[in-house]
Amino acid sequence: MSKVVVLGGCGAVGSVAVKALAAQSAVNQVVIADANAAKARELSAALGAKAQVRIFNAEDAASVKEAIAGADVVLNCVGPFYKTVKTILGVVLTAGVQYIDVCDDVDVTLDILNMDDAAKKAGVTALIGMGSSPGATNIMAKLAAENLLEETDSIDIFHAHGGEPIEGEGVIGHRFHCMSIDIPMFLDGELKYVKYFEPDGIALRQTFDFPVLGAGIPLYPYPHPEQVTLPRYIKVRQVTNKGTVLPSEYYDLTRELCHYGLATKEPLKVMGQTVVPYDFAMAYIIKQRDKILRETNFGSQRGCVSVVVKGKKRGEYREYRFHLASQSQALGEGTGIPAAIGVLLMLQGKIAAKGVMPPEACVNPFDFIAMVPQVMKVDKKKEGGASFGGVIVQEIDAAGNVKNLDL
Repeated sequence: MSKVVVLGGCGAVGSVAVKALAAQSAVNQVVIADANAAKARELSAALGAKAQVRIFNAEDAASVKEAIAGADVVLNCVGPFYKTVKTILGVVLTAGVQYIDVCDDVDVTLDILNMDDAAKKAGVTALIGMGSSPGATNIMAKLAAENLLEETDSIDIFHAHGGEPIEGEGVIGHRFHCMSIDIPMFLDGELKYVKYFEPDGIALRQTFDFPVLGAGIPLYPYPHPEQVTLPRYIKVRQVTNKGTVLPSEYYDLTRELCHYGLATKEPLKVMGQTVVPYDFAMAYIIKQRDKILRETNFGSQRGCVSVVVKGKKRGEYREYRFHLASQSQALGEGTGIPAAIGVLLMLQGKIAAKGVMPPEACVNPFDFIAMVPQVMKVDKKKEGGASFGGVIVQEIDAAGNVKNLDL
């Protein structure tokens, strides 16, 4: 019998993981643990006998302990992680339960990496950042560095998504957080920090051509953990992370409101009334999102994360591009599916090292890739010989010739 507890199980990411796990014969029971009782029960009813519901508070240790009771693996999808992950992981280690999360907050990632000794003493495998970025990105970078190149010079991570059915305060608040904190970038062999709205951060902005999404999409520095963790395991000169949300008009609105100081939670007096700029910005963004999607004729949700790894092979320049792209899936699927794959690999005993580790430390890239078709709904459309919905791999030589690879 295998029992998986998904914390935040009816959120955009958690619900995808719950559905994916419930569809696998290796999982006997999926517990949807969430603060939203109505949504959790609705999802449970749709999934049938395999699914159970537990209502819990992610910021209360006693509540977390009750939610994870009896679990073989805990999958944590509760954001924002900078508020909740240390409490949750602390409870999990005390309980001695195997653990996976999709934490993409670099500031708190450094804190939970320091819980490595405690995890080892508890005999716990704690795989952190097993989503899209971080997660699949780390694994693709590891594959290139260890199997395709002899020398690795740079790893650049690009991501874009949009059109999800809903976006709540948690997701938008996380974007404000990402734009407000110092952003790590591994440049010229050193970990450096840049600011999103300052010249050093602005200088790192660029465009990128994504499969499915289109060419020339503007990208901005993102404070994800790859820039911190990848250089610990791969000898490399540069690791960067840049992304956006589509359509660009929607991301621009979020960016501008943050730039003008409306992400602050410090109250202001306006015409005799107390107004919290953050609350206004949040409500305004959510209201405007549907309007922008309509006006831009954006269509259905879609997304892509790309990893570009450059280096040398037999003394000659080589560049490898990995694309996880979909015309029908975006943030929830892009993050929830890799997390579900991580759970399945852990249940199979293929992720067994003890401690707190990012994906590149403990996940075999070929085990991950082999599991993608089993768990992910792969689009049938093909372009350039590569299947969308799976992993598109391209090799580029010094002359710019592009060859699609089959892994």
